[in-house]
Amino acid sequence: RMREPGIAWWPGSIPAGTITHQLGNIMDLFTTSLTLAGVKPPQDRIIDGIDLSSILLDQSAPIIDRPIWYYRGNEMMAVRVGAYKAHYWMWTEFGNNPVSFTFCQGQYIKNVTVHDQVDHSNAPILFNVNRDPGEKYIVAPKSKEYKTAMAIIDPIVKEHKANLEPGVPSLNYCDAAVQNWAPPGCEDLNYCLPVPDSNPKLCIWGH
Repeated sequence: RMREPGIAWWPGSIPAGTITHQLGNIMDLFTTSLTLAGVKPPQDRIIDGIDLSSILLDQSAPIIDRPIWYYRGNEMMAVRVGAYKAHYWMWTEFGNNPVSFTFCQGQYIKNVTVHDQVDHSNAPILFNVNRDPGEKYIVAPKSKEYKTAMAIIDPIVKEHKANLEPGVPSLNYCDAAVQNWAPPGCEDLNYCLPVPDSNPKLCIWGH
């Protein structure tokens, strides 16, 4: 689900004990670091990250409303906009032998945890991640909440794809050893899977 808390520590500049609900991603570190160093970002290319220095230095600063994109290879799998996350594709696990690689007990969610690639572009699967951070309860497609949220999300996705300039992945390596074979707590369930030897190789995603 790719959501983790971020911790920023800078005594004398970042107030201790403060909390912000600003969404950010690792690409923002580049732009934010440049600003903090007094350096302007390059102007000859598109920079994906945004400057979050105002949020770090002043937690009373307004939240920057921005989408967070989830890609697998060159395919946009999902997008987070505000309280909502819309899945345009579902593909939780992959491999040539899915029978031998299953989900941890209690983590299976119908139509969400799937071995096969499933295209939901015509009717994305929607979660309210503020209310449901575990993404276990799908917002009903016929509900007013779904229609209201997707009326905001769909135009953002269309604009993103229309203006996207695809690049060549520089970290496009596959290694089965890094998958979540033995997540925390699997020992208590007696449901840990053996971790294979690391064998990284250049790979091609299935989209």
